[in-house]
Amino acid sequence: MLGVGEPEPPISGRPDGLGGSVMETKRITPRSPRAALEPDHVPVPRRRSRRARNPLVIMGNAVFTALVLVLIVAGGAVVFGKSRFEAPGPLQEDKIVTIPPRTGMLDIADLLNREGVVDANRFVFIGGVFALKARSDLKAGEYLFPKRASMKDVVETILEGKVVQHQLTIPEGLTSEQIVARLLENDVLSGNIKDVPREGSLLPDSYHFNRGFTRGQVLQRMRQAQDRLVREVWDRRNPDLPLKTPDQLVILASIIEKETGKPEERTRIAAVLANRLKQKMKLQSDPTIIYGLVFGKGALGHPLTKSEIAQPTPYNTYIIDGLPPGPIANPGRASIEAAANPARTKELYFVADGTGGHAFAESYEQHVKNVARLRAIEHELRGEAPAPEAQTPPAPARTTPSPAQRGKRSANGSSKGAVAPAQ
Repeated sequence: MLGVGEPEPPISGRPDGLGGSVMETKRITPRSPRAALEPDHVPVPRRRSRRARNPLVIMGNAVFTALVLVLIVAGGAVVFGKSRFEAPGPLQEDKIVTIPPRTGMLDIADLLNREGVVDANRFVFIGGVFALKARSDLKAGEYLFPKRASMKDVVETILEGKVVQHQLTIPEGLTSEQIVARLLENDVLSGNIKDVPREGSLLPDSYHFNRGFTRGQVLQRMRQAQDRLVREVWDRRNPDLPLKTPDQLVILASIIEKETGKPEERTRIAAVLANRLKQKMKLQSDPTIIYGLVFGKGALGHPLTKSEIAQPTPYNTYIIDGLPPGPIANPGRASIEAAANPARTKELYFVADGTGGHAFAESYEQHVKNVARLRAIEHELRGEAPAPEAQTPPAPARTTPSPAQRGKRSANGSSKGAVAPAQ
């Protein structure tokens, strides 16, 4: 316990009394409340550099920021557009759409939208065209777009020009007039035909074309195909062939074409006709008579009559010697090949066998028997008794017919009735 009157020890507890001096140096001078709220020292802000305050720098920063934003937006748009461009389309079934010539990109987009090929957002279609750098490569034509075709599929189909291919098949043995009629009936082809092509100048075949193809272009293709084929076949013909020109080859082929529709018979028919030409025998082919009567119309409409067989025309091979002056139809490839390379036979006659084919014979006697069998079949089909001459026709005195008999002894014997004996 401290004694009364003794001095108090220092606050800091230090005997040297330094504590009192420190408190004295840090004593705050009393100030007003307002002054007490103000800071003792405010640092002076550093001035921005002149470079940072340059207007070009400020503009550059703004442009950079704008570009970044544009790139972000553009990237999002590309991702969205690509997904829409490759997504399945709205078509619920295959559809054919015709794009007219000289149609612009915007009009194509509108047309496809109206036809339901693409959806209402045509800008995706336009963007896809630009992305493929194909604005000037969009082709007019008739296109088949499959079910659920994406815009990418649609654009690529148009760019590649994958137009719908139509087919026209021309059968063998039609006349040029009949072929022209078929072309005029086809509503996919365009244009008219001024002149009927020369008989035998067109190659029957299947031809492919797109909508808008002209009839004249089809005829040109048929002529070129026929010319090319005839040249090729003529160059590898049988050297023993009794023909002098490629035109004669086409004439003979046209007769073969009209005489039989069975592929396996063509070379035998060709052999019969070639053998008769070599022996200076009249060809006596019924189809030549018919052509001389109706020309390009092709069909007579009734069986040949005796008066028609006897009627003189430039094409009646019962009357004229050798080949007719021109083809009687447009022969196909097989008949042209057969005419150039006939079978190696001595056959001079053939007649229908009642089953769709023909019976062939080297001699007139055998030919007469074949004709008799045919007549018997015909009478049986009609429920009639066979004619006596059809049962046992007498044999001719000689194999080579005389001039008076040639009207009765044809190469095919299909329309002349019973064969009479030689006189």
